[in-house]
Amino acid sequence: MKYVLIILAVLGIVVSSLALREHYREYGDSPCSINERWDCGVVNHSPFAKVGPIPVATLGIVGYILMAALAFVRRYRLLLVPTFAGLAFSIYLAHIEKDVLGVWCIYCVISLGIISLMSLLDLGAVVSQIVRKPMTA
Repeated sequence: MKYVLIILAVLGIVVSSLALREHYREYGDSPCSINERWDCGVVNHSPFAKVGPIPVATLGIVGYILMAALAFVRRYRLLLVPTFAGLAFSIYLAHIEKDVLGVWCIYCVISLGIISLMSLLDLGAVVSQIVRKPMTA
């Protein structure tokens, strides 16, 4: 499980890095501008693309690095905190994309898939540890 979670975290870092590149790219020059419903440039240049002065993609990179480190040392219970916090934040951002902006970012959707899978796998690992733990009398 350790390596699967690390690989997913590395993929999350890559996707977040691509989103960060879109954040700093000149507006209108987005390679993932597919149509009026799918445009990373619109999403990453919106007022919702930052938390204070920090781009959301930077938070994603830092979060995925933390998750990879926790997976590496097999701290699955502790890993539940950043994975579920990241999942909640990704769901909130998906709501913003769908209901406020009306435009989706392919990188954000991929990141939502990655963090969803990481959350489920980590929860499974924790439940598995609890079930397999021998009862002491």
